[in-house]
Amino acid sequence: MTMIWAGIDAGKTHHHCVAINEEGRRLLSRRVANDEPDLLELLTDVLALGETVAWGIDLADGGAALAIAVLVNHAQPVHYISDRAIHRASESYRGEGKTDARDAAVIADQVRIRRDLHPLRVGDETVTDLKILTGRRADLVADRTRTINRLRAQLSGIFPGLERALDLSNTGPLVLLTGYQTPAALRRVGKKRLETWLRNRKVLRADRLAETALDAAARQHTSLPGEKLTAQMVHTLAAEVLALNQQVTEVDKAIEARFRDHRDFEVITSMPGMGIILGAEFLAATGGDMTAFGTADRLAGFGGVAPVPRDSGKISGNLRRPRRYNRRLQRVLYISALFSIRHCDDSRRFYERKRAEGKRHIQAVLALARRRVNVLWALLRDGRAYEPLPPTPLAA
Repeated sequence: MTMIWAGIDAGKTHHHCVAINEEGRRLLSRRVANDEPDLLELLTDVLALGETVAWGIDLADGGAALAIAVLVNHAQPVHYISDRAIHRASESYRGEGKTDARDAAVIADQVRIRRDLHPLRVGDETVTDLKILTGRRADLVADRTRTINRLRAQLSGIFPGLERALDLSNTGPLVLLTGYQTPAALRRVGKKRLETWLRNRKVLRADRLAETALDAAARQHTSLPGEKLTAQMVHTLAAEVLALNQQVTEVDKAIEARFRDHRDFEVITSMPGMGIILGAEFLAATGGDMTAFGTADRLAGFGGVAPVPRDSGKISGNLRRPRRYNRRLQRVLYISALFSIRHCDDSRRFYERKRAEGKRHIQAVLALARRRVNVLWALLRDGRAYEPLPPTPLAA
């Protein structure tokens, strides 16, 4: 049986493909457009070189999505290798130049010699939709954080007392800033009228917010340079944050509706600390197919919660946090472990035991996250929901 290895250096408009044989000799090197007819032609030409082809690619989505779908739909095995791994591997090959053809050749050769690369699969529609929705949510949350930081910077430049007093992650203070941004404007409106204005806009605890704003205004009677223009910017930024909050709420509803359609919804959300958003992000990060990892240990390694040894010479048992892992999945596992400490007695006891052993807070949470991976893996394998263990009765 003739075996061929093909590497694709993926791009937005074009890819470069290099095919090699078992001796590493190039059989094909071609630049191909990111269009289905060209990709099908490439597939036909590569398959003509040998009986079996193993493919490698340096992107798992985005501009490579069409190429991956074409290959998988034609029953071709496709393996993912990261840009970082390609860069490191390139150092062991002759020459220092960097071209698309060289990168594609490195990808093909790495697929030929390595046995630890993850195979790519076309996920089901639910997981694909969750990837899109959770990615959109992450962008919106990042935009909101940046806008709030800009809002704080502008407000502190003309009214530092109010900036310190307000929690701009809440809706009420943002609504206030869409109407009043300076000490003089707040003093002119007065507490009673401000309270009525806030209530008309459905702000909760309007009386407390009005009192807080008027107290800050009473402590500042100095008008700072650029106050008028900065106040306009504060108004605009506050309105932008409110709009982003609304968009995040709408995306959250779409995530929940789509997540409920997945077969593992009840299993994942039964885990303490794993709510709707974190559960959807778990599926988006893992693809929803646990068989792709094989074992819970591999899933934990992929999520960055399994320590790796750093032994050398006489030094043994030296464990460190891994460097290569999925940051998105680690965030899900870490935050869900934090939440479980508050709401699950078993998790809280495990965390306290690790702290008593001398581990720092982050180390104890990561240890809990690692333990929870085993539990979640077993639940998904067996298709059953989480049930807390009953307390052990004390001996008489």
